[in-house]
Amino acid sequence: MSVYATSSPQRVSGSRARWALLDADAARAHEAQARGFHPAGTLMQRAGLAVARLALALTPGARRVTVVCGPGDNGGDGFVAARLLHATGWQVRVHHTPGARPPSADAAGALDALLQAGLAPSPCPDQLAATDLVIDALLGLGSSRRVSGLGLDATGSAVARAIAAIRAQHAPVLAIDLPSGLHPDTGAVMGDRAVVARATLCPLSLRPGCFTHQGRDHAGEVWLDDLGHPATQSTAWLSGAPTPIERPHASHKGRFGDVVVVGGAEGMGGAAVLAAEAALAAGAGRVYLVPLDERSLAAPRHELMLRPLAWAHEPATLAAATVVAGCGGGDRIAAALPPLLHHAARLVLDADALNAIAAEAALRSALLRRTQRGLPTLLTPHPLEAARLLGCDTAAVQRDRLAAATALASSLGATVLLKGSGSVIATPGAPLLVNATGNAALASAGTGDVLAGWLGGAWAGLPDSEAGTIAAATAWRHGHAADRFAQACPGRPLRASALIEQMLQAG
Repeated sequence: MSVYATSSPQRVSGSRARWALLDADAARAHEAQARGFHPAGTLMQRAGLAVARLALALTPGARRVTVVCGPGDNGGDGFVAARLLHATGWQVRVHHTPGARPPSADAAGALDALLQAGLAPSPCPDQLAATDLVIDALLGLGSSRRVSGLGLDATGSAVARAIAAIRAQHAPVLAIDLPSGLHPDTGAVMGDRAVVARATLCPLSLRPGCFTHQGRDHAGEVWLDDLGHPATQSTAWLSGAPTPIERPHASHKGRFGDVVVVGGAEGMGGAAVLAAEAALAAGAGRVYLVPLDERSLAAPRHELMLRPLAWAHEPATLAAATVVAGCGGGDRIAAALPPLLHHAARLVLDADALNAIAAEAALRSALLRRTQRGLPTLLTPHPLEAARLLGCDTAAVQRDRLAAATALASSLGATVLLKGSGSVIATPGAPLLVNATGNAALASAGTGDVLAGWLGGAWAGLPDSEAGTIAAATAWRHGHAADRFAQACPGRPLRASALIEQMLQAG
């Protein structure tokens, strides 16, 4: 089999509309179905070929590779890749951590072929020899339990030591399926540590864990080779770039809707201003700023229209508007929420509005009644706010972000945009979406207010669009702007006021 033929890994990026994500159970079912179309060992040969091809493409000047193989079929993929790279003239060193159970027939066959090629695997040492590339073929979908050097059997301890050895060396790492020690479904590190890869190749299908929570820090560039069997079903979808929306020439501001921003308690007026300015930039026809601290009635931009809270509580006003509530709302937002929950045509709840609903049963009940009347609501919690709404702690939310977003959307009947690394968008009855854009430049005060305001502005301009569609498109644009900024100013935080302009320029 030639290393330079047939298989074609694709880099996963936000330029494509959507990519299917399969959790471990769905991925195993998809693999079992694909196996049925081929003689034994075919998929493993294809996967190993894809790994070898990507290794050659990513490190063209490399000549030494260390392949660290585990006890399962992930290790078998590594055996195939090692043999093929050896055939190209690379210096190949293979380490193997066998399991307590016999390997599958495919993995055993791959090991036999490796031995016949003159490559004998050895146990993984605590320190790897100098190399140009490390291929992590330890666990793959087997990464479903805690990996630690303490309290596990000899195999578990050996895997933990191998992970530590990979982390301690300085060569780039190519992981097969996902970095060992990372949960395939949640992106959580399951023990003391997980492999940090420069790139990850997913054979057959993509894993949610590579794109959310700690996964994005560990997986690096993610590549897919479907091995000739594209996934037809999914656990979730990786959302991509939205389709640009053109405005007809014969338009007027009334066509693009009204946004009412309610927030900005004493000392926090800037949050409401940021949201209002973002709503303008997103395309709302008119934006009304309603500060809860009316002593700050000074127009920050000429385009914004200031109104008192009593005006914003008029049913006729709310019935024709998209309302963004909670940005900088403090304790005062709770008293302002009941009319908004009852009358707003479309409602974005952020920050202190979410905290108020979590704290007051009457407000939660009002939100549920709103849902029963068919009025759409979009919630934008960060993990702590989500934990308050769910009655758990932040760690529980982060351990399974997809499940947390799903539970919150189901319990409140609203669309939820759970912020964080790999933001998750959940809408009752709709597929889960995971956003692939964004970086730590967004870890700056006010960027969430910009997101909430932009959501309101985009939704007002497209009132017939579903909240989930608006949330996915806005999350992508928000993160994409930060990615562009990070390329120009690596390592720097992005000021929220500058983020609005970045989002305009990002297209």
